[in-house]
Amino acid sequence: MEKNKIRLTIGGLDYYLSTDEDIAYMKNLGEELDENIRDMVRDHSRLSQVQAAVLCALDYADKYRKAERNADYLKSQIQVYMEDAARAKTEAEMSRREVERMTRDLRSIRRSLEENDKK
Repeated sequence: MEKNKIRLTIGGLDYYLSTDEDIAYMKNLGEELDENIRDMVRDHSRLSQVQAAVLCALDYADKYRKAERNADYLKSQIQVYMEDAARAKTEAEMSRREVERMTRDLRSIRRSLEENDKK
């Protein structure tokens, strides 16, 4: 696959990237990061661009780690649901077989009763 080349301006500096990602996606990420850094500097005037970038990186790392934990939790929940579904499927199959057996028995009993009534 051909790499997309893109220029992002973050914190007043240009970054030239080569990526497999969609250009619009990357521009959106760059704009979001630039906005977060600008907001951080605006809200905390004593911070330098580098300090703001580091704090943004920590925030992103925190969100990433929490998202990973949530994804792991959801995966474990899905596994539990899949096991429950498999168990329910097995129980349904056993019930279906029992119904078939009881239906055969009922037919047999009815035939026996009909034969006795004919005698």
